[in-house]
Amino acid sequence: MFTGLIREMAEVVSLSDSTLSIKARYQPKIGDSIAINGACLTVIHLRDEGFSVELSPESQNILAMDNYVGNVHIEPAMKMGDRFEGHVVQGHVDCLGTIEEINDNGNSSDYIISLPQEFMKFIIPKGSITIDGVSLTVNEVLKNSFRLTIIPHTIKNTLFNSYKKGMLVNIETDMFARYVYNIFKGKKSDDLSWDTVNDIMASY
Repeated sequence: MFTGLIREMAEVVSLSDSTLSIKARYQPKIGDSIAINGACLTVIHLRDEGFSVELSPESQNILAMDNYVGNVHIEPAMKMGDRFEGHVVQGHVDCLGTIEEINDNGNSSDYIISLPQEFMKFIIPKGSITIDGVSLTVNEVLKNSFRLTIIPHTIKNTLFNSYKKGMLVNIETDMFARYVYNIFKGKKSDDLSWDTVNDIMASY
């Protein structure tokens, strides 16, 4: 389990077949879980200045592999007793999102990100979402996309400073939204809305 708070901007040394080698200050142990751009991966080798992880064919088919060059986000798995500051992140990427717009607001920037329609039901206004491993709050839900407002500190210290219109990013939707939706989806219809969920919960 992760929190979506980036520990370090690390550097990709190489990607050969299924092995991704990373240069980082953080030193894990063999077998440790570590999120790289939001995907939970297993450490298989240690190097003097970093480590390597395994990328299965399924992972490579799901992830935005074009972003596994240059700098990447890394976050070690939480330990019992660690301070919890982001939100519950599993490191299981649901889908890819596309950056549709980036609008500068002066003291912040709005990012409009679209994603496959089947995942829009898990996007909730003021709910949590993970973009390339970064824990963020959804400010607005649109028809086929959502809006994030990103402060300068986050832009400066994450990959948001390199994002451009049209780029793909790894998206993990809110775990609790997925669970709640699946608990209640058979109560009314397959086209369940969050208003319906609220009505159902209010009836208990």
